[in-house]
Amino acid sequence: MYIDGFVIVVPTANKQKFIDHANTGDSVFIDMGATRVLECWGDDVSEGKVTDFRKAVQAKDDETVVFSWIEWPDKPTRDAAMARMMSDDFDDERMDMEKNPMPFDGKRLIFGGFAPVVELKGE
Repeated sequence: MYIDGFVIVVPTANKQKFIDHANTGDSVFIDMGATRVLECWGDDVSEGKVTDFRKAVQAKDDETVVFSWIEWPDKPTRDAAMARMMSDDFDDERMDMEKNPMPFDGKRLIFGGFAPVVELKGE
């Protein structure tokens, strides 16, 4: 398994716009081989003394932190999907910024790829 993780900040008033955007755009990842995509709207995101999610994305009072991840079966599947999406011939209207604009400031998005090292499952 391989995980792409994201933290963004969305104007709280844009919650439904964000949900609509994600419902449209996230299906591209599934079509490219992802096994699951989760978009989680901040509900209990406390302020830390040194750092926290809100500070990481410079959240304002009228914004909500969103924590998201994409699960891939493995890194080669993820790398192939990302290479395809970044290629000049990739043309999918679900990722067209004019047809499906991001309802958040993409400059404050933080992301990274992660190799799981511990996985515990309940019943």
